[in-house]
Amino acid sequence: MSELSSLLQPDRGQAARTIHLVDPAGFDAWLGQQPPRHRTAIAAQKLKATGYAHAILPGEGAEDWSVVSIVANTQQLSPWCLAKLAEVLPAGSYRLASGEPGPAAFGWLVAQHRFTRYRKDEGAEGPRVLLTSDPARVADITRQAAATLLVRDLVDTGASDLGPAELEAQAATLAAAHGATLTVTKGADLERGYPMIHTVGKAAGAGREPRLIELEWGNPAHPRVTIVGKGVCFDSGGLNIKTGGGMALMKKDMGGAAHALALATLVVESRLPVRLHLLIPAVENAIAGNAFRPGDVLATRKGITVENTNTDAEGRLVLGDALTRAVEAEPELILDFATLTGAARVALGPDLPATFANDEELAADLLACATAEGDPLWRLPLWDAYDDMLKSNVADMVNAPEGGFAGAITAALFLRRFVPAEIAWAHLDTFAWRPSPKPGRPKGGDAYGLRAAWAVLRQRYGTR
Repeated sequence: MSELSSLLQPDRGQAARTIHLVDPAGFDAWLGQQPPRHRTAIAAQKLKATGYAHAILPGEGAEDWSVVSIVANTQQLSPWCLAKLAEVLPAGSYRLASGEPGPAAFGWLVAQHRFTRYRKDEGAEGPRVLLTSDPARVADITRQAAATLLVRDLVDTGASDLGPAELEAQAATLAAAHGATLTVTKGADLERGYPMIHTVGKAAGAGREPRLIELEWGNPAHPRVTIVGKGVCFDSGGLNIKTGGGMALMKKDMGGAAHALALATLVVESRLPVRLHLLIPAVENAIAGNAFRPGDVLATRKGITVENTNTDAEGRLVLGDALTRAVEAEPELILDFATLTGAARVALGPDLPATFANDEELAADLLACATAEGDPLWRLPLWDAYDDMLKSNVADMVNAPEGGFAGAITAALFLRRFVPAEIAWAHLDTFAWRPSPKPGRPKGGDAYGLRAAWAVLRQRYGTR
């Protein structure tokens, strides 16, 4: 975070280049007011009034230049409208010609990050610093940027370097830094207390044993808020093995845990007045002689039984036990994040997390904050009529209905079986991966719905 904070600084009148923001509606009028040298430079650089386009405007001297950039709406800046500039401008300090960067400062920060664990950053040219006259927002924007980059870095890390133990270490670091309590359940205790988590992860080799990671922080007198994240560190599909193509990105199947860790970090670093309970069921869905099988009937922490019809529908199994643990502590609110279903991606693509909620006020808050933060969500229904698809002839329910219809919905309905209606709960089925780059958002791991969820928590609890 200290590195990011150096990229967004209070404006104290220090030397900086100027960025002029113009939208398509005002471009012609703005151009008509420019001196001849600016119009000549714009023509030479073939600037068009299209998104992310920019041009360098010469000044009186060789070093006296400024920038013009096209944004969608100068009255309502998006988080990403300055991201391209942060990627391509020379190192140095910049300020907007008028107004404040506001949410655009977020994109400015994250655009300058590179994942360099496995290779050098060949494109590093030094920091681009953005100045703001609103220093009160610097800390929160910087924290949100750092949380987003935590998600990206965790998801981009190869499974050989990020297994259940490494997720535990990440939670331990957070706990140590903020005086939180960390509890890790594994081995025989996990098998007895969280049988579905144990069953899914038991085939992984030594050093990659399954575990439930729990972190608690905050004043017990404050409202209890629980964040749950699916931590499947690699998903082979189990005995229902994925194809090579389907397995290629499965290092990202712990993307829900990455989101949960990032959101928990925002909560504790901001000292939000809540009693935080973070839960991460961390497993690897591997193949070995003791791997669980199609047709096995699984015990659960809740006491109901689940007929396993597909070992590749393992995420909902580990989440079921984690949600049961969450409910036992009687929270006011539960948010869970999971890279749960391909069906959600088929329906909504990579940018829109499928969002389910059993509480109308919570759903409305999530959607409103998603719009306000430029971090979109899309609600899908917990359609009661599809609950019959979870029927089993030999157990209380199946984990994966036949036919594949409404796969994201039936997965959410499975999770709903573990959360009583009186506890407000939302489930975000997120992709956690960006398949093609955009300004400020390189191809690879990414956070979806994180800033929207943080805005909800800040809105609900920040003033208490």
